[in-house]
Amino acid sequence: MARSNRSRGRAARAREPHPELDVERLTAGWRRTEVRSGREWNVQPVTEAQAVKAYVCPGCGLDVEPGTAHLVAWRADGVLGDAADLASRRHWHTHCWRIGPK
Repeated sequence: MARSNRSRGRAARAREPHPELDVERLTAGWRRTEVRSGREWNVQPVTEAQAVKAYVCPGCGLDVEPGTAHLVAWRADGVLGDAADLASRRHWHTHCWRIGPK
């Protein structure tokens, strides 16, 4: 039978299961680990193209505007597990992360 290139439609997509949160997929890529003040952090850069939402930088309190390259950081050594650490990630201006929190 020939393969169809038509969309399967909304009803067919509604039956497909929603994928679970894949921590490995979300943390893959350019992620690196850094140690600051005795705590281990996962740090992952976000490119201009990937930055589509505004966030508040915890370092300076100003907005990280959409289209601005920045970093996402979260604890790597949290006691509640990877999913909880990933849920508490924060978006930092690159400069603010370099100079550290106030």
